[in-house]
Amino acid sequence: MATRAGAGSRPGKQPAARARGESGPDAGLTREQKLELYYFMRLTRSLEERLVNLYRQTKVVGGLFRSLGQEADAVGSAYALDRSKGDVLSPLIRNLGSMLVQGATPLEILRQYMAKGDSPTRGRELNIHFGSPDRGFIGQISHLGDMVPVMAGVTLSFKLRKQDRVGLVYVGDGATSTGAFHEGINFAAVQRCPLVVIVENNGYAYSTPVHKQTAAAELKDKAAGYGIPGERADGNDVLAVYEVTRRAVDRARRGEGTSLIELVTYRRKGHAEHDNQSYVPKGEIERWERENDPLTRYVARLTEGEGVSPAELEAIDARVMREIDVATDEAEQSPVPEPQDSLVGIYADPPTLEPLWFREGIRSAVEEHERPASWGTHDPDTVKATEDA
Repeated sequence: MATRAGAGSRPGKQPAARARGESGPDAGLTREQKLELYYFMRLTRSLEERLVNLYRQTKVVGGLFRSLGQEADAVGSAYALDRSKGDVLSPLIRNLGSMLVQGATPLEILRQYMAKGDSPTRGRELNIHFGSPDRGFIGQISHLGDMVPVMAGVTLSFKLRKQDRVGLVYVGDGATSTGAFHEGINFAAVQRCPLVVIVENNGYAYSTPVHKQTAAAELKDKAAGYGIPGERADGNDVLAVYEVTRRAVDRARRGEGTSLIELVTYRRKGHAEHDNQSYVPKGEIERWERENDPLTRYVARLTEGEGVSPAELEAIDARVMREIDVATDEAEQSPVPEPQDSLVGIYADPPTLEPLWFREGIRSAVEEHERPASWGTHDPDTVKATEDA
């Protein structure tokens, strides 16, 4: 992998050119890095297409959540982080691309969606609900907006430890109307946490259009209420996404605190694969596909403005399909979970814990009447007998 450089909110309305944050001539990236952005966007889309095929064969367990039409959001923003410095992100169900950028593999994703015994969660959790902090992504939860306070805490720890690290968290347009979002971003703003909050304005909160769940003309305007910078960019221009995120990451790394970024994009699939999108006005999906597909736009940018030949892109496409084919074959051969795997991590391991550090060695009424760090009532005689045995 290449070394990385360090009223439009209504559904169906695309951002005007001035609001798009059109990317500069090179976005500070090398030719190799720009091709790598294409690789990750193509990998995201093709991997999800493979998952659709498996879903229709009943090989995917549970729901399938697509990011069709908004791949540039996840890929461009994650690419602005620096894994070598320990930057981390928290994705949502439509941010598969960000996890791939951080090092997740197609094999892991396929095994996870198919609930295999050798998946990252041993078949106990589904889709992309898993984390790998050493590779820079934290396991998500489904409660919308709730990862904002979690990442506020994570990035506060970076600040208190004086670490040169930045965190990034994704939310949808609907999540900006939740209490968890407000409390989390307000705390991060006050504490000047090195956090970048990405709001993916994709037109709908499940089936609710943006203008029916907020009166804000632009979601970036909410940043003013927290006293933090707010920027808006074209979420279907991967280089514009990279640039706006990189500015926010740089601000956070300089100690300037939290930023909010609104990326205007469009969700061309429903909330999940089972959602028939009956709430979408006729022709809206087709218009976005025809006029503002992030991959189509980026291919045009590479071939017309960067001197990339169609043969180079075809070679990347072929590489992506080989990787997905190999991963699919291996995932389908993976075993189902063992029954006992369902108990791993449920009960304490070890079953008894050391007393809290400030009570260690104290022989007093506190030790006699109050429990140690582990759960349950505390009987000193029972504990001693267990230790002697």
